[in-house]
Amino acid sequence: MDREILRLAVPAFGALVAEPLFLLVDYAIVGRIGTSAVGALGVAGAALGTLVNLCVFLAYGTTAAVARQVGAGNPRQGIRMGVDGLWLAVAIGVGIVVVGWPLAPVVVEVFGASPGLAAQAVTYLRISLFGVPALLVVLAGTGVLRGLQDTVTPLVVSVGSFALNAVLNAWFVLGLGFGIAGSAWGTVLAQGLGAAVYVVVVVRGARRYGAPLRPDLAGIRAAGTAGFALLVRTACLRVVLVVASVAATRMGDAQIAAHAIAFQIWTLMAFALDAIAIAGQAITGRALGAGDVAATRAATARMVVWGVGSGVVLGVATAVARPWVPALFDAEPRVAVELAAVLWIVALLQPIAGVVFVLDGVLIGAGDRRYLAWAGVWTTLAFLPAAGLVVYAGGGLVALWLAIGVWMAARLVTLGGRAYGDSWLVTGG
Repeated sequence: MDREILRLAVPAFGALVAEPLFLLVDYAIVGRIGTSAVGALGVAGAALGTLVNLCVFLAYGTTAAVARQVGAGNPRQGIRMGVDGLWLAVAIGVGIVVVGWPLAPVVVEVFGASPGLAAQAVTYLRISLFGVPALLVVLAGTGVLRGLQDTVTPLVVSVGSFALNAVLNAWFVLGLGFGIAGSAWGTVLAQGLGAAVYVVVVVRGARRYGAPLRPDLAGIRAAGTAGFALLVRTACLRVVLVVASVAATRMGDAQIAAHAIAFQIWTLMAFALDAIAIAGQAITGRALGAGDVAATRAATARMVVWGVGSGVVLGVATAVARPWVPALFDAEPRVAVELAAVLWIVALLQPIAGVVFVLDGVLIGAGDRRYLAWAGVWTTLAFLPAAGLVVYAGGGLVALWLAIGVWMAARLVTLGGRAYGDSWLVTGG
């Protein structure tokens, strides 16, 4: 069981960390043409990042659906559902392009960018919109392969496409002098190639098992309906993160800088924990599809152990590295003081995060989407009063992260209570 978890989790972790690492290369390349270009990339990237996070249900929902059919001994139907997910991704992507193109200036204005910066951000955002259908196909294709218990191919495609992105960006921006538009076009082309690889892989799988490739309106509608609950769940997560950032900005420049650094550290560690959750999606869906409740329980218990252990390791590492972290970011003295204090909270929350991430993945793999949506709403409602009290009482950054701790504790209770029961253990295809 440990080998099976690692076989799925390790490549998944590599694919998860590949994107932010190569995005840093994009910032390094664009930074050579001016500060305003970097700011424009940051504004447009924030908008696109929110979009990707909201559409991650295309990967998670497809993983659960395909894995369940594989476990039930019906890979043809699994591929059929994966094809439906790809068609849904194309439909959503085209809709986003049509709606997003005229609204790009409005979206950029929401971020409060200066006129010079805003023009470049609109340029980057509008070009990048052409890559959204391909990006969503990549998400859905990743879900198909994870459902088929393959996390190595997504790793290879992820590394290859983002490496190509770095090469094209350097050529277009620095070599040909296309400016920030060159960076956007390089990303669009790399995303298109990655999507093409997934389409080829899924088409081959469909031909192998005799699954049809034509659009099935009923199947696409079912995939969209199932994905809506995961969309609600993800939207709740984004609300918490945005509210936390807004609360930090009201505390002062040192606090928002420290919060930003602490959040990046939190995100990096979340990738490691999310890799186990992805393994949980694939293993749970397959086991329940096969009707093996005992194996599902055993795998869940083992992955919780992995989550707790990983959280403890990450927490200890954070606590040990805490005195030296501010220097790594060249933080000013005020920022360093705030950051050093907050990192204690970040470290203490890691074991809880380990359990929460794993159980979230297990319940996604079980197809327990409606409960996850309601749990997202209730845990957000637990966080908002805590965050409001921090702002109203003039609490500092440590108090804000304690409010985030309240949110994580609420997630632990809602997910743990559900996993302890039997309602989510629905077997069969």
